[in-house]
Amino acid sequence: DPGEVSHFKALTTAISGTVGIGNIAGVAVAIGLGGPGAAFWIFFAGFLAMSTKLVECTLGVKYRRINADGSVSGGPMYYLQAYFTRANWPKLGKGLGRFYALALVIGCFGIGNMFQSNQAYEQLQLVTGGADGFLFGKGWLVGGSMAFIVGLVLIGGIQSITRVTSKLVPGMAGIYFIAALIVIGLNIEALPGVITDVVTQAFNPAGITGGLFAVMIIGFRRSTFSNEAGLGSSSIAHAAVKTNQPASEGLVGLLEPLIDTVIICPLTGLVILLTVFSPEMVGGDVQGVQLTSAAFETVIWWFPNVLAIVIVLFAFSSI
Repeated sequence: DPGEVSHFKALTTAISGTVGIGNIAGVAVAIGLGGPGAAFWIFFAGFLAMSTKLVECTLGVKYRRINADGSVSGGPMYYLQAYFTRANWPKLGKGLGRFYALALVIGCFGIGNMFQSNQAYEQLQLVTGGADGFLFGKGWLVGGSMAFIVGLVLIGGIQSITRVTSKLVPGMAGIYFIAALIVIGLNIEALPGVITDVVTQAFNPAGITGGLFAVMIIGFRRSTFSNEAGLGSSSIAHAAVKTNQPASEGLVGLLEPLIDTVIICPLTGLVILLTVFSPEMVGGDVQGVQLTSAAFETVIWWFPNVLAIVIVLFAFSSI
C-alpha cells in the first residue's frame, strides 16, 4: 500500500510526541491546582479524546498527498485545504491551512520544546545535587545537548524518526509503567480510599475556587496538553502510514489517548495521591516534576534517578 511507515511505527512516532513530560509533571500540576478530583477529569477527558483522535487521524490519511519521490505530506493543513476546496472555498482552505501550519510551529516551541527540556533539566539538576551539583545554572548545556541529538535524528526525515521512536517509546513507557506499579503496589492498602477521594472530589471538590467547573477545566486542559487530541498534530505522523484504508489508521490513532491519558496519567496521579499528597497543597505553590519525583522517592531512595532517565527520554521523544 502507498505510504512510508508501518502502522506500529506511525503509532510510536505519534505517541512519542504525546507521552512526555505532561504525563509526569502535567498530572502533578493538575493535582496541585485542583486536588484529587482533577485526576478523574484527566481520565474522563482522555476517554473522550479517543474519538477526536480517531477522526483527525482518519482525515490525515484520507487527504494526504503522495509526492513524486514516494514521500507523504499530511495533516490538518492538507485536510483543511481539501475540504474547503471541495466546498468551493479554495482560497479560504489554503489560508486556514497556512495559518494552522504557522500556529503549530509557534505552539511547538512551548508545548513540544521549552516545557519538555525545562522539566528534564529540573530533574537532572535535582538528582545531581541541586544547587550544589555540577548542572546548577547549566540549563543551556542540557538544552543544547538535546537540541544537537534531536537534530541528528530529524535530518534523516520520517524514516529516521520512526526508527528511533519505535525502539524508544515501548522501552521508556514500560520502565515508567513498572516503576509506577511498584509504588502503587507498596501502598495498596490505601488505594480504595484514594480512588474514593478522586471520584468524590471530582464532583464536590474541597477548597477549589470555582468548584466543579474549575476542577473539570483543570482536568480537561491537562488531558489535552498530554494527548494533543483535537490539535491535529498527531495526524501528521499518522499520514505517513502504509495503508489505503484511512479509517484503519484512525483506529490505530485512538490508542494514543488510551495509552497516554487513560493508562499512564492515572498511574502518575495514583503515585502522587498515595504518597506525598496532602489537602494543604491544593491551590498553593504548584510543583511539576519535583512533586512526582518526591512521590517515587518515598518508596525507594534511588527512584528519582530512574525517573530522571525516563523524563529525559520522554522529553527527547516529544521534542
